[in-house]
Amino acid sequence: MLIKKVIVNSSPLIVLFKSQQTDLLPQLFEEILIPQGVWDEITNSSKDDFASQQLPNVDWVRKVEVSSVEPEIAGWDLGKGESEVLSLALKAVNYGAIIDDRAARRCAKSFGIITVRGE
Repeated sequence: MLIKKVIVNSSPLIVLFKSQQTDLLPQLFEEILIPQGVWDEITNSSKDDFASQQLPNVDWVRKVEVSSVEPEIAGWDLGKGESEVLSLALKAVNYGAIIDDRAARRCAKSFGIITVRGE
């Protein structure tokens, strides 16, 4: 299945910003969602951090508020960003999750969420 819409976690975004490869995302995907928790994690880091400075300036992301983490995802005890990415992906039809955390990938697999490794 070709993935055209994704929900992205912080580490893959930070790596892409630091390597100046973020332009790849809008070339590969039609829609790129970032949960509020991921947005906050990136933008609230050091003012000298490149990803923190650049994320608010890109026009190809859509920030999404996640009102609550799904109970079945919360049971995995993942970080806030991973939990929000997977909670959103659990509800969103035809979205993949770009995550690099091994436990989060296992969680996604157990719920049938398509993942793209962010490493």
